Amino acid sequence: MTLSRRGFLGTAALAGAGLATTTPHASAASPLAPRIKLGISSYSYWHFRPPKVSIESVIERAAALGVEGVDVLHRQMDGEEPSYLRRLKRHAFLHGIDLICLSIHQDFVDPDPAKRQAAIDHTHRSIEWAAEMGVPCIRLNSGRWNTIQSFDDLMAARGVEPILPGHTETDGFKWCIDSIEQCLAKAEAHGVILALENHWGLTSTPEGLLRIVHALPSPWLGVLMDTGNFLEDPYDKLRQVMPKAVFVQAKTYFGGGEWYTLDLDYKRIAQILKDAHYHGYVSIEFEGKEDASSGVRKSVQLLRESLGS
Repeated sequence: MTLSRRGFLGTAALAGAGLATTTPHASAASPLAPRIKLGISSYSYWHFRPPKVSIESVIERAAALGVEGVDVLHRQMDGEEPSYLRRLKRHAFLHGIDLICLSIHQDFVDPDPAKRQAAIDHTHRSIEWAAEMGVPCIRLNSGRWNTIQSFDDLMAARGVEPILPGHTETDGFKWCIDSIEQCLAKAEAHGVILALENHWGLTSTPEGLLRIVHALPSPWLGVLMDTGNFLEDPYDKLRQVMPKAVFVQAKTYFGGGEWYTLDLDYKRIAQILKDAHYHGYVSIEFEGKEDASSGVRKSVQLLRESLGS
């Protein structure tokens, strides 16, 4: 009877009655601390080769692994109509999964105003899709010069390509900054953050990435820090962009990478996140050749151990 009455009494009532309100595990010396949550990029299960793995399947696999979120790759989706977006939202909710990012592709680095406008329009539609699904941010690319057409060849060149003849690097940055600026009002209106990734092209260096973000001071634009996209001497570069990060993607390469392999020290990266007081999501991008069922599981274990999540 005492336990039953105690269960219905609030904390203030218990204190007034002279009853203890602490539990055996509570301690003023060890308060609860923010915890970084883990997500899985749907790309981890589909590297643009058949068969394509559905977003619904990724949601189910993420739930089975006990992670909290799924980062949705737009090109992996089966549609864009509202009914499909709502089904994904419902499926995620019923599995206890947050949809945490919509990773899209677009290219603002083009001398043709019509092509830049098409990329802006695509970004606007993507913001609407994200809002429909309850996704709080979308991944942006700056775009690149496309003087190396094949992505395999670009990776062989370590992501470095020549500037388009007749143009300058300054042209590329102006096109990109002007284009993103035209997306900010839409992002704010729908409550969706634009997260610009260090993803080849203009953002392949910390200086290039920050040049764009600093030119557009807005709470609706931040950095998506990808741990695997600074190919040489990554840690100082990651530390430079981390203060602006609103989302983190963590690449892993079990079985060897599809295009390259980095031996990333995630304990060291965890300290970079901690020093920046980052408390957002870290989404695993498994990019190895090992079967995804085991490669993603190993990746989750690696990140949990490194981040204490």
